[in-house]
Amino acid sequence: MLDKFITPVIKPLLTPVVMLMHKRGMTADQLTVVGFLVGLLAVPLLAFEMWYGALVAITLNRILDGLDGALARYANQSSSAGGFLDITLDFLFYAAIPLGFILANPEQNAIAGSLLLATFIGTGSSFLAFAIAAEKFKLEKPQFKYKSFYYLNGLTEGTETIALFIAFCIWPQHFAVMASIFAIACGITIFTRIHGGYHTLKQQEADANKAAENVPSSSNSEVIDD
Repeated sequence: MLDKFITPVIKPLLTPVVMLMHKRGMTADQLTVVGFLVGLLAVPLLAFEMWYGALVAITLNRILDGLDGALARYANQSSSAGGFLDITLDFLFYAAIPLGFILANPEQNAIAGSLLLATFIGTGSSFLAFAIAAEKFKLEKPQFKYKSFYYLNGLTEGTETIALFIAFCIWPQHFAVMASIFAIACGITIFTRIHGGYHTLKQQEADANKAAENVPSSSNSEVIDD
């Protein structure tokens, strides 16, 4: 929900760092992989209840995630392969953080963490499934034109998820409550994405079929020889 407002503010702040990285010969895909590995460090840190160490790893992951896309655009390295790598590792990172809290206190966090992971699957699958269909119909991306594929909006997006992870690390004793509330919000996102995505694609298909019917078939035209 907040991504479309936060992203334009952050992008200009990344430019000086991106320019320096480009001069040093770094690539966007390298940043993507490094950021993912740094983010995964949060899992053992969370499991051993090193909350602020995990917070640093999560924050660095998100900074590097912002830098990889900015570097790709600055260096004209944007590609479908890079977009695929970025979003795949992002979703693995998102799933890893609740797992860390479950490992830290299974008795208290297992149910809420599992519920959150289940809804993460719903938000991620609805997001990616629509992106595939949107590519087929060449839908425009008015709010995220710089992205590799179509971003379907929702109540819980990247900004909200990272704010949640930060809150988890600051108040780990309230993980179960916060995870349960966010899972409900994710459920709302899943419903709105499925409902909106389904009707949008139905309309696109209807428009495509109508356009096809209005195109005269060459086989129906008669050729008259003199």
